[in-house]
Amino acid sequence: MAHVSAAERRPQLIKAAIDLMTREGVAAGSTRAIAAELGVAQATVHYTFGTKEDLYGAVMKQLTHNLIAQVERAAPADAGFEETVATLAAALWQTVREQPTTHQLLTELSMFALRTPRLQEALEGHYGEVTAVTTRLVTEAAERTGHQLAQPAETIARFFLAGFDGLSAQHLSLPDEKAELTCLQALVSAVVALAGGRMELVTLPTS
Repeated sequence: MAHVSAAERRPQLIKAAIDLMTREGVAAGSTRAIAAELGVAQATVHYTFGTKEDLYGAVMKQLTHNLIAQVERAAPADAGFEETVATLAAALWQTVREQPTTHQLLTELSMFALRTPRLQEALEGHYGEVTAVTTRLVTEAAERTGHQLAQPAETIARFFLAGFDGLSAQHLSLPDEKAELTCLQALVSAVVALAGGRMELVTLPTS
């Protein structure tokens, strides 16, 4: 059998872990089960990542990067500030509707990480990166459109993410598409108002 380097094996194991834990939950994600998912020896997981926690951290990072990439691709190049914020929020919400298991897995991993000291760095990295990217997107939208922010971009980003996380949890627990869209529209309007925009209901783009 041809030798597979650790660099090649990493993405394969990450995908295997994501596939397994998406189906069966974080509790089922033992190194033995993940190795079986890929069809390799359990020792391969430890050789490639060291510990289960290191693999879990890599999974969180990969899921985060995947979601961020989808939102960044939706960023308009010539829209106004309000329309840009609405478009980005709608793109992120689309990932919740189309990939609920991804958001559920990230939530499960985050809760698991809160009680796992070895995953604290990964948890901080996840939320830190999401906040940093959201802050950057707000800043870029303001600079591109000449919009003067009424609050620091990071404050606006954190406010939006706090509301969005709540809506995501509601969608996973008790989905109600009509109510969710109304709340998302109200959240975007509140974000725009906090940023110094007009105090009115912002219309979300339809996909």
